[in-house]
Amino acid sequence: MSTTGSGSGQSLGDVRRKAKKDSSVRSNKEEKPYKCDECSKQFSQLGALKIHMRTHTGEKPYRCEECSRQFSELGALKTHMRTHTGEKPYQCEECSKQFSQLGTLKNHMRTHTGEKPYMCEECRQQFSKLGNLKTHMQTHTGEKPYKCEECSKQFSQLVHLKVHIRTHTREKPYKCEECSRQFNELGTLKRHMRTHTGEKPYRCEECSRQFSVLCDLKTHIRTHTGEKPYKCEECSMQFSRLGNLKRHMRTHTGEKPYTCEECSRQFSRLYSLKKHMETHSTDLVQV
Repeated sequence: MSTTGSGSGQSLGDVRRKAKKDSSVRSNKEEKPYKCDECSKQFSQLGALKIHMRTHTGEKPYRCEECSRQFSELGALKTHMRTHTGEKPYQCEECSKQFSQLGTLKNHMRTHTGEKPYMCEECRQQFSKLGNLKTHMQTHTGEKPYKCEECSKQFSQLVHLKVHIRTHTREKPYKCEECSRQFNELGTLKRHMRTHTGEKPYRCEECSRQFSVLCDLKTHIRTHTGEKPYKCEECSMQFSRLGNLKRHMRTHTGEKPYTCEECSRQFSRLYSLKKHMETHSTDLVQV
């Protein structure tokens, strides 16, 4: 893993060994004479205490000349500057991918090693990133800290809120280059593209039938398992698809959402309307 910073002359191994040595010296002495008056945290160096104090005062003396963003530490500013310069001094030995931060490289390496050091104490599921664990924990706590200002709907992840907001703004930033159709989610565009490419990446292990969308495969698998997870609360009849349950519910509610434009007759199913329309076509032919 080549991780030599530009002009630094030190390899990642050198940096790690030096840090380990310094840490060992400090731990042997165990002397931390500098104490924070706010939270009682102790430090071995006065400079470290001064930097720490900024977490309490909110002071950010280091400013980016490109975008005016401010930072409490010089190191954080230097790392941030790489977003402007495009510098990526840390390279993965396995796939040659480059990164601007050492921490990001370390996270990436887990995609090769399979290491998942963060474990959920509730269900023992493991994660390669701390952020992924925190997001997962919300499935146990039910926490939804991100709220839509338009309709008050809440979400566990910020990215889900951002996508949802597009239902209000009607923004569709993802455009299909084949047919110019637009979508509010990148994933939806990717699925749509399969209608052009014919790609069907999801395959049934029972009958080898292939599908372009994962949910279609899951629905299809129920034809093999016999699973019917959707139950009518009126008559307890069960269905393998939600759409089938919705259509069935109309037999109880009497709803007929499909109207014939010729004679205004209404139907509970689209298929029934289409069959009915053929009677008008026949009338025209006879005339």
